[in-house]
Amino acid sequence: MESSVASPLLDRLGRPVRDLRLSVTDRCNLRCRYCMPREVFGPEYAFLERDELLRFEELTRLARIFVGLGVRKLRLTGGEPLLRRDLPDLVAALSAIPAPTEDQPGLADLALTTNGVLLRRFAPALAEAGLRRITVSLDALDDATFRQLADTNAPVGTVLDGIVAAREAGLDPVKINCVLQRGVNDGRLEELAGWARDTGVTLRFIEFMDVGTTNGWLRDRMVPAAEVAERIAARWAIEPVEPTHHGEVAERYRYLDGAGEVGIIASVSRPFCGDCTRARLSAVGELYTCLFAARGTDLRALVRGGASDGELTAAVAAVWSARSDRASELRAEAGLSGPRVEMSYIGG
Repeated sequence: MESSVASPLLDRLGRPVRDLRLSVTDRCNLRCRYCMPREVFGPEYAFLERDELLRFEELTRLARIFVGLGVRKLRLTGGEPLLRRDLPDLVAALSAIPAPTEDQPGLADLALTTNGVLLRRFAPALAEAGLRRITVSLDALDDATFRQLADTNAPVGTVLDGIVAAREAGLDPVKINCVLQRGVNDGRLEELAGWARDTGVTLRFIEFMDVGTTNGWLRDRMVPAAEVAERIAARWAIEPVEPTHHGEVAERYRYLDGAGEVGIIASVSRPFCGDCTRARLSAVGELYTCLFAARGTDLRALVRGGASDGELTAAVAAVWSARSDRASELRAEAGLSGPRVEMSYIGG
């Protein structure tokens, strides 16, 4: 790197950049209705061509730039990241980024979010390459509800087996993300929580969000965090847990009987924009500073145009220091208005 920073890079609201989500593809092998509804992302949909995607060396270079500016955690996303060919090679390159020291920034965590369908096949190679943690999106345990939500013929057992494979490979504890929708899968909330307790995985319930403009979001379909916590507490004794770090998005609760913990991500009912430390990089190298943004800043053009590390660092720093996003705090009763990037394009 040609330059580094001695003090944290802050945006206009005083928020540091600490987390970077790297999308490696816009494609997915499921068609979950809150993310990629089939009537929009059907056979005629024009997905990105391979030569448009950032190459692994480009992704690694940009990741190092962000780490130099204060990012401590990288998370690989999609679309479905396991569809990206040779993904363990990227994991190996990213895991080689040095850890932080007292006087130098560095990478403290490397994670991946997946729908789990291909996890049995790739978990061992990902772990061997240096992946540290994995999060699996799972919205139901029964086949009928799972297939309805994911719009797929794949059985939920494929995902459950992938979770087993991840734990066997050493990617443990596994985290599970569940998006709750009223009248769809909220009736099985306690079943999911009980399964997570018995299995030893960490479950996080996520409020249904108006990400993008194609998922048919309605506030009435969102199950608020307060209701989720009340229903869990009615079944098992819990107590809140203090955040482990600045910018932690999940409200965490500990089971008093020692069976782990459960989290709730309340982006709609209790927005946490004031503590948001996340940047997002699309698969074609666009920098987004908010999950609900309409457009990003093209970094690929700089990378492929011969920009130096110093120039890339300055470009990223300029974008972040000008950031003032707080979309969830400004959400109206009917939801966000105007154009927004789709979740499948930059990851959740």
